[in-house]
Amino acid sequence: MKKLLYIILLFPLIGLSQDTLNGTILEENKENEPIPVVGANVYWLDTTIGAVTDIDGKFSIPYKSEYTKLVVSYVGYKTDTITVSSAKAITHWLKPTSELDEITVTSRKQATSKSYLKATNTFTVSSDELLKAACCNLSESFETNPSIDVNFADAVSGTRQIKMLGLTSPYILIATENIPTVRGASQAYGLTFTPGTWVESIQITKGMGSVVNGYESIAGQINAELQKPTKDDKLFVNFYGASSERMELNTHFNTKVSDKWSTGLYLHGNTHQKEHDVNNDNFLDMPKYHQINVMNRWQYTDTEKGFVGFFNFRFLTDEKQTGELDFNPDTDKLTTNAWGSEIDTKRFDFSGKLGYVNPEIPWQSVGVQFAVSNHQQDSYFGLRQYDIEHNSIYSNIIYNSIISDSRHKIKTGLSFTYDHYDEFVEDTVYERTDNSLGAFFEYNFDNLDKFNLTAGLRVDNHNKLGFFVTPRFHARYTPWEKSAFRASFGRGKRSANIFAENQSLFATSRAINIIGANGGEIYGLDPEIAWNYGLSYLQGFNLFGRKADVTVDFYRTDFQNQVVVDWENPQEISFYNLENDSYANSFQTELNYNAFEHFDVRLAYKYYDVKTKYQTGKAIRPLTPQHRFFANAGYETHPNDAGGLWKFDATFNWLGEQRFASTTSNPVEYQLPENSPTVATLNAQVTKVFSPKFEVYLGGENITNVRQDNPILGANDPFGSNFDSTFVYGPIFGSMYYAGLRFRIK
Repeated sequence: MKKLLYIILLFPLIGLSQDTLNGTILEENKENEPIPVVGANVYWLDTTIGAVTDIDGKFSIPYKSEYTKLVVSYVGYKTDTITVSSAKAITHWLKPTSELDEITVTSRKQATSKSYLKATNTFTVSSDELLKAACCNLSESFETNPSIDVNFADAVSGTRQIKMLGLTSPYILIATENIPTVRGASQAYGLTFTPGTWVESIQITKGMGSVVNGYESIAGQINAELQKPTKDDKLFVNFYGASSERMELNTHFNTKVSDKWSTGLYLHGNTHQKEHDVNNDNFLDMPKYHQINVMNRWQYTDTEKGFVGFFNFRFLTDEKQTGELDFNPDTDKLTTNAWGSEIDTKRFDFSGKLGYVNPEIPWQSVGVQFAVSNHQQDSYFGLRQYDIEHNSIYSNIIYNSIISDSRHKIKTGLSFTYDHYDEFVEDTVYERTDNSLGAFFEYNFDNLDKFNLTAGLRVDNHNKLGFFVTPRFHARYTPWEKSAFRASFGRGKRSANIFAENQSLFATSRAINIIGANGGEIYGLDPEIAWNYGLSYLQGFNLFGRKADVTVDFYRTDFQNQVVVDWENPQEISFYNLENDSYANSFQTELNYNAFEHFDVRLAYKYYDVKTKYQTGKAIRPLTPQHRFFANAGYETHPNDAGGLWKFDATFNWLGEQRFASTTSNPVEYQLPENSPTVATLNAQVTKVFSPKFEVYLGGENITNVRQDNPILGANDPFGSNFDSTFVYGPIFGSMYYAGLRFRIK
């Protein structure tokens, strides 16, 4: 073990000292707006030394005096060759190959960008895409994205859960600035703890992702990049109000403290106190709640010495109340007077990132990540109590360098995690401490033109899971213009926090049954182990003279060992380990098309084959539609048109039948059919931009007013043996309309 860690840490080869050339690539347009060109190729003529521009259009490339011709190219733009005589930073404007008006709009509408060059199947969702919907928090930011499924976890808490590749969020590594955040105690509600306005962009990776970020991800990785104090507005205000009487306010205050330090204060508050019971089942259709969320963010930049850092301090309090209309927590808590629930969460966390780039050897850098958090949730559901406190420490040290030249890049480092859980489940206490030490090495070969390969390996020693190895592999091949074939495989391992991840079980009368809880280290169960394999193909083309691209991908997840969550007996929920025979197949095809000037269309079809081996046999996982159709259309007027800038966006979702877990042993009046009906919803939003400082928006969710009738089984007898609020396949509340305004000072 020690020898392996030594090899991993000392493997990087250090080249000779040389200068570096930094620059920015922007799109040439009539308004001279600084629109970055993301993913442009930048390389020295007649060499294999190159770089790719990031989301801000920036690049950094090694420089020698004999390098004099710099080539800049990107699909849809004129390839330029620039004469360079020194390492002085440059800014270059690429000219679109077709009409300037069309290209300008197309570039502005690249709210979701896909790379033709990365080995991983990763796409970036910018803040422009997030503004297409109200996007009040991270759980609501995927409504216009066909790769992520969003649905409600149950009929009482109002919590939205996400799925990727047919698997729920515990199988997705969800990070904030590459630091894992939605995990452990925050798994059920953590996505609602990041306000949408705080997010600068989201990177979504299908498949296993990088070994640098840990061993837990199985279905994919979602990383949210926060707004930067030096780039964000000095003052930003977003006010939101909905017909449900939900109100939200976000304010950002950013200021420069000194030449090297900038800081931002980010405030978020939301409240909903209105009682709704549209379906007349005597239960609230959505909870009453309020949340206060405060973050102080600091940015440190010292370009001369090569340092940049971000440090965040955050405190959150979130309180929810739900249940029967006449429930009064002061008199009815944990009694049979009326069924009710309260979920009170307090969370404090600190996180920091510090990066150093060697000014003498610019391709060498070191990054340090650190986070500590305390998450405390006190909750009850009817007569059932669930409390959890989770203290966590995370640290990661990453070293970057090259071998020989910039085609061969490496990352290596060490990581450490510590988690202490203290849970009270009805009348039982579960307490444990997890810690792990890991080392990783990742090699990337990239010749920019045809081939890109990323191969990673990490080793971890966990006090509960033991010593294990995690391999991951990604490759991209470009046989012809505007194409990308990708293949990936990898292994993931995780410990299932069965209660924190399945809190909807407490809003039922089901008994909890942990089967075979003898040998495993966590709740008596063994860890989950799965392999993920993926193939994808991206092709860009012109259709009737307009830009388009199509993506086809297939992913399969095979479980070697799975903690099965078995809902098939309506009187209990069972947890147990089963080996093999559980899998998730995901097929998706997507078309993006600039149909005419200022108008973009996105169409997608998705097929899931997700089956779990239960003790009673193999069956389709409950409430997972096999078929889904998605359509999004966006139109934007030109800012110079009469009437100013208008933005229109509409999203249509159709979900096929979903299997209900078995209810055949219930009395007839509490039995459900085998499958749910199909569901189709329509969301739309209109935004009027009056000036760079001020805009207003108006929108509607579920405009067609689709509702699931009687979503709570046994609502007439909530303390009886057939009460269950988890059979949710569609909207409960019906149509909801909202309006808001945004004000900013640059």
